Amino acid sequence: MNVQVEPAKLKAKDFASDQEVRWCPGCGDYAILKAVQMALANMGAKPDNTVFVSGIGCASRFPYYMATYGFHTIHGRAPAVASGVKLANPDLDVWIVSGDGDALSIGGNHLLHVLRRNMDVQFLLFNNEIYGLTKGQYSPTSQIGQKSPSTPQGSVDAPIDACTFALGCNARFIARGIDIQAKDLGHVFTRSRDHKGASFVEIIQNCIVFNDDAFAHFTEKKVAKETQIHVVHGAKLIYGAESNKGLSIKPGAFELEAVTIGENGITEDDILVHDETNKVLASLLVAMKPPAMPVALGVIYCDPAPSYEQAVKDQVEAAKAKGLGDMDALLRSGNTWTVS
Repeated sequence: MNVQVEPAKLKAKDFASDQEVRWCPGCGDYAILKAVQMALANMGAKPDNTVFVSGIGCASRFPYYMATYGFHTIHGRAPAVASGVKLANPDLDVWIVSGDGDALSIGGNHLLHVLRRNMDVQFLLFNNEIYGLTKGQYSPTSQIGQKSPSTPQGSVDAPIDACTFALGCNARFIARGIDIQAKDLGHVFTRSRDHKGASFVEIIQNCIVFNDDAFAHFTEKKVAKETQIHVVHGAKLIYGAESNKGLSIKPGAFELEAVTIGENGITEDDILVHDETNKVLASLLVAMKPPAMPVALGVIYCDPAPSYEQAVKDQVEAAKAKGLGDMDALLRSGNTWTVS
């Protein structure tokens, strides 16, 4: 008699490797690591079918700490390696881990192409607005005026907004989270894995050594409800400690404004409903900055399209269906030949 035995449900610890986790005490990467491990367990992922690919930087230690397959690659090139992995075996669950310097400086070109091609991978960008591993130089996301070993008088570079960049690369899934909000990150990770195509997730991450409290003005508990808005598809864009603030279209201008329900004739009917398939709305949401506007968190944009590796597979199968040619006959046919 055959007895079907259900496989034991994995826990977060089953995705943790035996390697000593070596980040600075208090680094936000610890919280992200735990959130990823918990999310993978909750979504029923299989360690032997999961691959983490990273580049160079503090975040890129990630594959060592996961009891899955992994590649620690070279600076900025994690998307290229991950693309090869996914094309070679489309059934694998491929995750890319990168920092703001690794992804948006030397790796900006590679990130662009993995997003525009819509490769079915999850890209997690840890954004601490600084280079941590190489001792605190300013990064592509550092704010103007940022003082660092490479900009002792303050940076004059205009920063990149990571989610705006991803939207411009035609990413079909864009989300944002905060390192210490494990439950919300878990939801975002699950949604990004379920999405068929390239998923881009920006994670606001505190660097306690070189850029401590860079995000405190909207991440600290005492101000969070007034400076964060957790967007949910189909729900009103409402936030605030008393849930009495919301987002509306500014009269006479195509831009968002923060309004208070009950003031100046504003009612809940005036508050926008989040539509994660609306790219124009997404572009407005990702650009919001405090103190004038809250920071948008959660799944901001999701509009699926056919994935790259599936298109490649279909193309190969269509070519095979035409039958195999005779390479020897082709090479002996003359000095030139015509490909039809």
